[in-house]
Amino acid sequence: MTGAKEYAEALFSLTEELKTTEAVLEDVRICNAAFKENPSYFKLADTPSIPLPEKLSMIKRAFATVDESVLNLLLILCEKHSVRLFPAIAKEYRELYCEARGLIEAEAISAVALSPDAMSRIKAKLEKITGKRVSVKNTVDPSLLGGIKLRYMGRQLDGSLRARLDAIEDKLKNTII
Repeated sequence: MTGAKEYAEALFSLTEELKTTEAVLEDVRICNAAFKENPSYFKLADTPSIPLPEKLSMIKRAFATVDESVLNLLLILCEKHSVRLFPAIAKEYRELYCEARGLIEAEAISAVALSPDAMSRIKAKLEKITGKRVSVKNTVDPSLLGGIKLRYMGRQLDGSLRARLDAIEDKLKNTII
């Protein structure tokens, strides 16, 4: 059985050859968002009681505007009863794109939305640290008291107020009076 990584690698290789990688990246994002908004679509595509030609026609209509490479992948996944793999394929494709372009995706988690100036300072700092181009996304988590958590390349830097308070608490617990 072919896994998400193999499908993503095949799609990426094809789109690099066709020079459609960026357009396909956007179409993959759009399709993935559609699946997230309509999770029942996975069941529908795998329902044995619906004839395959009908399912393929349904996919062709629903995704008529996407790049032919993405549409063909969706049709293959439908034929193999593997449409549920698409979110993992989308993730793998994005990772291959970032790796090939020397791009790192980072997430800045904060209690309130960060200003454009703060985002550009974070981006500049991460680019200096990593030596690569960085794309930063801000996620708001109201449960944070303050500060920022940064996630990139499998790392997490916790500069949140909660982490600082926890560190102070640990020091106080270990202080001999």
